[in-house]
Amino acid sequence: MNTPRKLFEKRKSRVRTALKAAANGKLRLSVFRSGKHIYAQIIDDAKGATVASASTLDKEVRDSIKKSSTVEAASFIGKLIAERAVKSGVSEVVFDRGGYIYHGRVKALADAAREAGLKF
Repeated sequence: MNTPRKLFEKRKSRVRTALKAAANGKLRLSVFRSGKHIYAQIIDDAKGATVASASTLDKEVRDSIKKSSTVEAASFIGKLIAERAVKSGVSEVVFDRGGYIYHGRVKALADAAREAGLKF
């Protein structure tokens, strides 16, 4: 029987497979969303290394936002990850939404990252 978690994992692998085929060596902006927090990482799959990361658990972020599970917090993380990526020399990535629907906090993070200078 397909449980919600199994369906999520199937969506996640389907999205990631399509991304790797279309990436052409670009780095991957991966998003993880929990009930309370949101995390973003820019990952170099060829090296298996994280180039930049940001989350609502970072000390500087916790001081700047009121609540970590809001769309405003997600957009703050999107701006922060874009700034850190540009500082690391990354300007173009592919967006890995995981198994999440491109809606709400995930969309807010992506839009804010685009506005702050990342291209995807």
